[in-house]
Amino acid sequence: MSSSEITREEHFALLETFPNPRPERDYRVVHICPEFTSVCPKTGQPDFATIAIDYIPDETCLELKALKLYFFAFRQQGIFYEAVINRILDDLVEACQPRYMQVKGDFNVRGGFSSVVTAEHKKA
Repeated sequence: MSSSEITREEHFALLETFPNPRPERDYRVVHICPEFTSVCPKTGQPDFATIAIDYIPDETCLELKALKLYFFAFRQQGIFYEAVINRILDDLVEACQPRYMQVKGDFNVRGGFSSVVTAEHKKA
């Protein structure tokens, strides 16, 4: 871990939630971050993506400023596409316990390939 990276616990601690104003109703919330950045762990080159979070909240919702800071903390982190999307899903599910959540990363072209990684959670 480089000196600019933060621990997983510090990263997770950036997330905040607030009470769902209508917990009795299923409704969808979609947040899109078109400026997500991380670093390729093999080459050290920056990776750019649009991250879309689509969820049905249960008792709590994600707070957007905290979500922005959480995303920004990936900027200096070496992490593969598949790992980052699954980690985001795991962290957000742990933070807000939604009824349903999908995290989709649409990564920009690098080395001749673009990639889309999607991970889902459904409450049992």
